[in-house]
Amino acid sequence: MSTLVIAEAGVNHNGDLAMARRLVDVAAEAGADFVKFQTFSADRLVTSAARKAAYQSRNIGDGDDSQHAMLRGLELTLDMHDMLIEHAAKAGVRFLSTGFDIESVDLLLSLGIALLKVPSGEITNLPYLRHIGAAGRDVILSTGMATLDEVGAAIEVLEKAGAPRSRVTVLHCTTEYPAPFADVNLRAMHTLRDTFGVKVGYSDHTVGIEVSLAAVALGATVIEKHFTLDRTLPGPDHAASLEPQELKAMVAGIRNIERALGDGVKRPSAAEIANRAAARKSLVAARDIRKGEAFTAENVTVKRPGTGLSPMQWDSLLGRPASRDFRADELLEP
Repeated sequence: MSTLVIAEAGVNHNGDLAMARRLVDVAAEAGADFVKFQTFSADRLVTSAARKAAYQSRNIGDGDDSQHAMLRGLELTLDMHDMLIEHAAKAGVRFLSTGFDIESVDLLLSLGIALLKVPSGEITNLPYLRHIGAAGRDVILSTGMATLDEVGAAIEVLEKAGAPRSRVTVLHCTTEYPAPFADVNLRAMHTLRDTFGVKVGYSDHTVGIEVSLAAVALGATVIEKHFTLDRTLPGPDHAASLEPQELKAMVAGIRNIERALGDGVKRPSAAEIANRAAARKSLVAARDIRKGEAFTAENVTVKRPGTGLSPMQWDSLLGRPASRDFRADELLEP
């Protein structure tokens, strides 16, 4: 099964439509399945007293500690949504956005979004989860900062509201930007899968692409990764995002890993079969052997090529008389 790759533009457009359109182009050029933004109203999302997270203050460094002021400049208007959806369709990549409140989710539903993403911060938001579950869409549930019990409770809410777990994909996630490798704990992805019987994936906030590739090798069905046009741009998420060529390398790496995983059946490939003769060995005369002379450990050896008797027939050959004369280094016959 193909891994769903979500290129997370998020708020890395900095409120600039032209930059947002370029992010769509980069996601399409990289071969991502979706380009994802964030839909919210600062007034509905945070109080005026809400402070920035430590990573946001560190990455922005403007001296203003207000989340509201930061987010106000990162909102996407309805017209911007319409233009980005149209641009994504032309570029050949599907549009997706995370709605951070019920009204924003309804906006996305009105725009025909077929897949709803629950961000990590909303995993304990009961009315929000009920609204998502009742929408009749496939759901991706991100689990950064959550305990196993909190994940289970969220899945239960979604199910009771109308989203069966067969339509829910749970993303393991470490909510820190960038996330330290020692905090990733990729094996927790298997715990989520085995505990709740759901499809799983990984929302990657680490530096680089190797953790996303490892997650695919471990069975992730969805990979979400932030990207930017330039990591040095001002904004909360640029510093922990991939640049365009890195995003392209990640998608290519994921597709290579998918091909390499195969179907799990142990069998030689066609290419391997062609190499058997050159790489395997046969039973060979260690010295000249006369007709009627018994084959022994002293006059029989094992050498390439593998076009004669298999060395697995060593025991059955020894002690038998030679059917004819054999020269040293000649492949033996019974």
